Amino acid sequence: MSEEVELLMEELKEGMDKAIKHLQDELVKIRTGKASPAMLGGLRVEYYGSPTPLSQVANVGTADAKTLTIQPWEKGMLAKIERAIFEANLGLTPMNNGEIIMINIPPLTEDRRRELVKRGKALGEEAKVGLRSSRKRGMDFVKDMVKEGYPEDAGKKLEGTVQDITNEYGKKVNSLVDAKEKDIMTI
Repeated sequence: MSEEVELLMEELKEGMDKAIKHLQDELVKIRTGKASPAMLGGLRVEYYGSPTPLSQVANVGTADAKTLTIQPWEKGMLAKIERAIFEANLGLTPMNNGEIIMINIPPLTEDRRRELVKRGKALGEEAKVGLRSSRKRGMDFVKDMVKEGYPEDAGKKLEGTVQDITNEYGKKVNSLVDAKEKDIMTI
């Protein structure tokens, strides 16, 4: 039975780690007024008929804290990259000089900052739903083990452990969201 318990804990933590990783990936995409290549991380560009990640057709970098630069590997991609940025509705305006695309990151208004904080909190709630889903699978597994003859008091203890792990990951989610909120609201 101890092998099953170890497997349960490993699976539980793996599921919760995925929720945390997803949250981190999504929070990086929320812009805070500073230029970051990650802001364009999910952008796909039409490349020879198929949508391709921007990072596979161009170098994305920062010229300074307020400017992103995109240097395509083929000059013919300039217009397609510009179109993809407009279609993504990121609130960014690309400027094409024939060689590279530059994007000035506008300062955030107070209302926009509040919207971004709400978005961050919503992402945090989505992550918590993922944690609860992993917790439910863990609790169901423990209940099934008890039905199959695992000692009931040991099962209760195991349920407590599952809840403790869930609480620990919940705190991680809260700290990630709080850090992003502080970053967004800092002018």
